[in-house]
Amino acid sequence: MRDDLHAAAEARLGDRRQRYTANRRAIIDALAAQTSPVTLPELLTARPGLSQSSTYRNLAMLEEAAVVRRIVSGGEHAHYELAEDLTEHHHHLVCTGCGAIEDVVLEPGLERRLDAAFARAATDRGFETDGHAIDIYGRCASCAA
Repeated sequence: MRDDLHAAAEARLGDRRQRYTANRRAIIDALAAQTSPVTLPELLTARPGLSQSSTYRNLAMLEEAAVVRRIVSGGEHAHYELAEDLTEHHHHLVCTGCGAIEDVVLEPGLERRLDAAFARAATDRGFETDGHAIDIYGRCASCAA
């Protein structure tokens, strides 16, 4: 899995005439080790050898190359995760209190029904779909307490 991930990242960066550097590889490894999207400070804590400015620039390039997805939730920091097509299809629970984001995988039958409903809505409007993403907003258990 990791080799496939690194090969995909290298190919996507190569398409933009960018190199797959050791720092970019370290960022990909750090994101792959996470169970949910992380902020830049959380990423730097996970990989103490990375510098903040370099990591921020590399995240921007990895986002541009469709290797990383940036999620802006209204919190203090954006969150980052690997692009969904490199991992698995999922959605997010977004806490409006603390800004935490948690991945949620829905059962396959529900995903198929959602895909069909979204495809019908799009087709009725002459729109061609590529996929969907659902972010559910509310308060996490800590903030709700």
